[in-house]
Order: sequence, then C-alpha cells, then structure tokens
Amino acid sequence: MASSDPTKNPRSSKWPPTPESAAMPPSSWAKRTGFRPKFSGETNSTDSAQITALPTPANKIRQTDANIDLEAGRLRPGHTSNGESVVVPKQPDVKNKDKDKDKTPPVRKRRDSDGGRNAGGDGSRRAERNEEAAAAATVDVLPQSVVDDDGFVARHSHMKYELRDTPGLVPIGFYGFQHYLSMLGSLILVPLVIVPAMGGTYEDTANVVSTVLFISGVTTLLHTSLGSRLPLIQGPSFVYLAPALAIINSPEYLGLSGNNFKHIMKELQGAIIIGSAFQAFLGYSGLMSLILKLINPVVVSPTIAAVGLSFFSFGFPRVGTCIEIGVVQILLVILFSLYLRKISVLGHRVFLIYAVPLGLVITWAIAFLLTEAGVYSYKGCDANIPAANIVSDHCRKHVLRMKQCRVDTSHALRSSPWFRFPYPLQWGMPVFHWKMALVMCVVSVIASVDSVGSYHASSLLVASRPPTAGVLSRGIGLEGLSSVLAGLWGMGTGSTTLTENVHTIAVTKMGSRRAVELGACVLIVLSLIGKVGGFIASIPEVMVAALLCFMWAMLTALGLSNLRYSEAGSSRNIIIVGLSLFFSLSIPAYFQQYGFSPNTNLSVPSYFQPYVVASHGPIKTKSQGMNYILNTLFSLHMVIAFLVAVILDNTVPGSQQERGVYVWSEREAARREPAVAKDYELPFRVGRMFRWVKWVGL
Repeated sequence: MASSDPTKNPRSSKWPPTPESAAMPPSSWAKRTGFRPKFSGETNSTDSAQITALPTPANKIRQTDANIDLEAGRLRPGHTSNGESVVVPKQPDVKNKDKDKDKTPPVRKRRDSDGGRNAGGDGSRRAERNEEAAAAATVDVLPQSVVDDDGFVARHSHMKYELRDTPGLVPIGFYGFQHYLSMLGSLILVPLVIVPAMGGTYEDTANVVSTVLFISGVTTLLHTSLGSRLPLIQGPSFVYLAPALAIINSPEYLGLSGNNFKHIMKELQGAIIIGSAFQAFLGYSGLMSLILKLINPVVVSPTIAAVGLSFFSFGFPRVGTCIEIGVVQILLVILFSLYLRKISVLGHRVFLIYAVPLGLVITWAIAFLLTEAGVYSYKGCDANIPAANIVSDHCRKHVLRMKQCRVDTSHALRSSPWFRFPYPLQWGMPVFHWKMALVMCVVSVIASVDSVGSYHASSLLVASRPPTAGVLSRGIGLEGLSSVLAGLWGMGTGSTTLTENVHTIAVTKMGSRRAVELGACVLIVLSLIGKVGGFIASIPEVMVAALLCFMWAMLTALGLSNLRYSEAGSSRNIIIVGLSLFFSLSIPAYFQQYGFSPNTNLSVPSYFQPYVVASHGPIKTKSQGMNYILNTLFSLHMVIAFLVAVILDNTVPGSQQERGVYVWSEREAARREPAVAKDYELPFRVGRMFRWVKWVGL
C-alpha cells in the first residue's frame, strides 16, 4: 500500500523505483497530446465552502490539523472532480520520521459520483498528479486563496481591494466610479423597456430613470450597512422584468385610453409592495434559513440562466428595426469584452471593464453622424408626427425606420429640468390587486434564489469566509424592504442584488465596501440632476435592445457558471440542468401559444405577445383571478426552471460534493473569528439589538 504522506517522494516509498513507463496513462485527450490549459476541465468541481490552497513555498508550509475543516477556520482537504483528496502537506519531522511511517494510514479512494470504479495503482503518484491539476486550475476571474503562516485561509491575493480595505478617498472614488460604470447597462436598461411598454413619454422615462438611480443608491447603502454587508450593488433586477411586462400587457389594460402610464405604474407599485413585504417576511422571520436547504448550485444555475433566455423573442427582433445600428452595437461590445479583454491601459483592462459604455458611446456617435448626413431623412416626412396622423404612404413606410435609427427623435434631454427630487408616491396612490400581488410574491422567491447565488460567489471573492445563514437571511429581509421602497417611489420593478455584481467584482478586482458606498452616494447626487435622466432616456431604442442582447447573454452565462461549485460532469446534474432549461422554454411556449390567433391582440407588438398569456392560457377555472395567476406564472421561464430544478435536485439521490451543496459558516464559529465578525457584523453595535434573534444576527 502506498503512503499517503505527500511530503515524501512517491518514488522513494517503493524500492526499486517504478520506471517512467509504468506511470498511469493520461486520462484525457488533452493529457495525451501534452496540452495543459490554465483551467482544466478535469478539475471542474469546486466545493462551495472551500478554497483550494495554491502551492506554497517550502519555508511557508506550516503543520495543519486535517481534522479541522473550514467551518472552524482552517483549510480542510479539497477534492477533485473524481472524488480524490488533495491534502495540505505537512512539514517533515526528522525525529519522528520512523513513527510517522508506521502511523501512515492507507490511501482510500472514493468512488466517482457516476459509478466509477476504485482506481488502482500508485496512490501517491495519483495524489501528486491531482496536486498538479489543482495548481493548473486557476483562472484570473475565479476565487483563489492561499494558506497563511498560521494555517488559516488567507485573503485572496488577486484582489486589489478587499471587503474592509479603505486605501484613501481618491482610489476609492476611482474604483467606485469604475464599478458602477461597468454595471451601467444593468442599472438603466430596465426602465428603458418598461416605460415605453406602459405608454409613457420620453419625459416619463427620464423621471423613472432618475428614480431608479436614486433608489439604487439608497438601497445599496442600506444593504452594505444593514444587509449582508457585501459590496453588492442593488438595482432593478431582470428577474422582475418578465412579470412586470406580463402585468403591463394584462387584458384589462389593453383597452385603456388616455394616460396609461400612471394607471399601470400604480398597479405595478401595489404588486411590488406586497411581493416585497413577503420577501422581507421570509428573511426576517427565519424562513429563508429553512429554504436555504433546498437551494444549491444545481438549482440556482438553471433558474438564473432561464431569466436571460426568456427574452430571446424581444432581443434581436428589436435590433432588426434598424439592423445596421444594432448589429454594430453588438459587434463592438463583443470586440471589447472578448477580443480586446486582455489589453491593459495603465494597469486597467479598460476594454473589458468598460465594454458596455464604450460600445454605447461609439455606436451613438456613428448614429449621430448618419443622422446629420441625412441618411435617415425622407422628403416630407417627420418622425415626430404620430403614425396614426400620417397620410402619405411613403412616410408611413419609413416612419418606423426614422424613429428607430435617428438620434434626434427624443426630446427627453431638452425637456428635462436641471433639478428634480424623486419623491414617494409621485405617480399617485398604489393600487392593490390580489392576483398581481401573488404573482409578485412568487417572483420575490426567485429573486431571493438569485441573491443567494450572488452572496455565495461574491463572498468567496472578497470575504474571509461565506456568510452565516443568519447574515444571508438578514440580507434577503433587507432586500425585501428595499423593494418596498422601490414600490413606494414607483421604480417599476423591485430593487434586489444585481447578478452582474459577481462578474464585475472579478473583472475589476475591487471588493471594497467603502468604494461601493461612495459610488452609491454619487448615484444619489446624479439622480437629483434631471438632465442625467433625460440624457439616458434619449438613448435610441435599437441601441437599448442591442445592449440587452449582450446583458441577457451575460446573465445566462453567469447563471450557468454556478455549476462550477458542483460536479459539472456528473450525469445527474447534467440531466437535471438540461431538463430544467428545456422545460423552462417549452412549457411557457405551450402556455403562450395556447388559443392564440395571429389575428388577435393586434394592438400588442409581436415581441410583447408572449406576455399576453393571461387572456388565452390553457387553465380555465371558475375563478378568473386564479386563471390569471396560474397562466401568468406558468408562462414565466424562470418559475418553471426553478420548480423543475428544486424538485429534481432534492429528490434525486446524490452526494453533497456532487450536488455542490452550499455550506454556510456556522454562527458560533464565525463569532469566534475576528475577521469574519468584522466582515459581517452590523455597524455601530446595532447587532446587539438582534442578538436575541439568532437567524438575523451574526
């Protein structure tokens, strides 16, 4: 039996030494050809609560207790995708060398999650090969850790600023501005979609954009102070976009005349307030701690991915209205984010970080030049005249192209005031309907699942350890209160943790809480300048659609990236994720197409017709309200993906490593560690108020 002590030379444990030809054959095509990538597909399983130790110099290796796991503050043995252990090496002791040889336990091989057989051969050579694979499996955007001199998991050396770093006002201001600018698309694109869908004018869009900036700044400050305390920007999540469009296109609103915007906005406000209050109840009552047992990477991954995939019928069909502008926008963002991503200017990957704003500015400049050159000018036609009032067939043919391609059709910037303070109930008193409120209650659960994945992934990047279940519940509860504020102010959607936070933190390598807070203060100031909202509202719709194509694709990829915490190659997980994604597209398609006739709903654009399902869905009971709820919920892709994934993942047998079960820090262990306490405890000793409530305190 081979020795499992990794400090001993595997060749010295057997005599005579094993010849080179006796080595185990490569297990993949990549190894047979000698290809060694930075990220090996054979080590794609990462334990959700551990961080694999990087190779440490000999003079830095300290003896660690292998029986103490990460929950007690020390590094525990990791595992590769085939179930074998990666052991933290001990420093050899010359005096007790003979005793250690006698006490060396035999190497035990774990079975592969898909029924693999116990591997034979030299165990020490296999362990050495696993250590090399673990060392090679590093990507510059994934969390990595090292072991410090005391054997504890050290902070992530690849981050420029970590959670509690305060390097100075200038660096914090710069990185905070960079952080928010890189997430510009996530902050401003949602109101640019829902306000025109409600029949709002450009002035209404500008006012809603200003409200979004104000609420995002306020709720981000609340979250970094009283929520999870992670550097996560709050804003209008895409999770709320599909249900908002479903409510906007409800049958009772299609025949409204006059100012539809304010009426529908008040309906949205009422639904968001009730759904957000339910989310706050889940967090602060401790029920979220129980739901956490059902939420794992195999559930989070297809749920978030379905959010991005659900808008495929909206994205490129809108780009096609002015395809020469929209395609240029998409190609520029792809060029900056992929082909030029490694180009650094003064130590910053400007093209990768600012891909969205750079693409927007360049495309806007091109569209401006084409507009001034008269490319989109037609004799006797005016794009500002409503289509219903146009008599000429020639102008009626080109009016849509003029509105979509020209950059001077919006008067939002010209008509916006210089100063405007967003105030609560600015659109009027909210209107409450129980059927729409119940839809938003279900959506708030999906938003909580999205936030759970963001909390875990971001904590591995910037914090010493993952948060406790109490801290997570506290964050979800505060997100509910933040969305209540969003409903009162009339933002149109709830305010939750933006999924793109994880990608932004990994790319900018900025995890400072203070930088995010300073950026939130700047956001509040900008929201008071009415011209800022007017400028954003004047972005041509085709450019908005092109940016959304990239943002939704990024959201889908970020959702699928959660599978790295599980056995991504496991047949169990592959089938569950595949079924979840397929049925999340197929079942809503059945509900959306049932009883639908091309000659009906002509007043609704084709890209909004999937959201009119409440009027023709297959569920027809005696209760009109129940018909609305069930037809609407089953037409939402993310709801179907969540239901299929959560049922299968919690009923199909699988090991914790195979499922990638999230392991959150234990409350008592976290309180014993000063670093963890400083990361998550509430400021100004506010935590003492919640000490008697264990599920919201540290």
